[in-house]
Amino acid sequence: MKKLAIKKIKINENVNLSKFTTYRLDVNAAYMAYPENVDELIKLIKYLKDNNIKYKILGGGANLIFTKDYDGVLIKLDHFDKLEIKDTKVTVGAGYNLIKLATKLCRMGLTGIEFATGIPGTVGGAVFNNSGAYKSDMGYIVESIKVLTPDLEIKKLYNHDLNYHYRTSFLKENPGYICLEATIILKHGEKEEILDVIEDRKKRRLMSQPLEFPSAGSVFRNPKDNFAGKLIEDIGYKGKEIGGAKVSEKHANFIVNYNHATGEDIVKLIKEIKEKVKKQYDIDLVLEQEIVE
Repeated sequence: MKKLAIKKIKINENVNLSKFTTYRLDVNAAYMAYPENVDELIKLIKYLKDNNIKYKILGGGANLIFTKDYDGVLIKLDHFDKLEIKDTKVTVGAGYNLIKLATKLCRMGLTGIEFATGIPGTVGGAVFNNSGAYKSDMGYIVESIKVLTPDLEIKKLYNHDLNYHYRTSFLKENPGYICLEATIILKHGEKEEILDVIEDRKKRRLMSQPLEFPSAGSVFRNPKDNFAGKLIEDIGYKGKEIGGAKVSEKHANFIVNYNHATGEDIVKLIKEIKEKVKKQYDIDLVLEQEIVE
């Protein structure tokens, strides 16, 4: 790829992604760009499209498995971090950290976003993936979002446009759309009760999830009326290792990078699990994470 230089847009070359993904995988991206506003983002994407250069929006890297170096441009929306709170209506930029946002709002006595206080990543990534926990997700609180369409037009999409279902959304099915900001609606609650719930869930996560190792959270969606972790445990894969990747002994629906794992190690483990569960239970496990090649 030719050297990338677009006037006024900060672009870093040959960036190691171990600090930008929660799996902490030792791979590089050819370029990482930091547009400061929508105009710069449009200018950047138009240039990349015109020059047939592949690109991807990178949020908190909390759901991604890079199997090799990325020979394109990763776009970080860190500067898209506007936050406006009007009573129970919150408008927030796609680059805002989700845990930071949820914690701030809960401490203000706003309820409905408690589930997000333990989910790493950005608001844009959470909107894209319909991230959730404890029987709630972004689909319950997002009123509308502002997007950049594949035609580089700015458009507003409402909740009913976003086709929210368990761990998926319109954006996930149409990745050419880029979330720029989201408007969420919460409710007033009792601050102490909200904080008690958060603290209780934090203790439960520490007990049940392998937070001491790099991972990307749940690997598979839970099948209807079942649990992916139980199925993986039942096929005897708890603690199973391939290279530096391991199925967590604490929670079988987590794969952890416990010893310099590669993305290929993780993908091999995922494929083995899918095949074994399919063979033994005739259940097709659906991957919750994204493999980037």
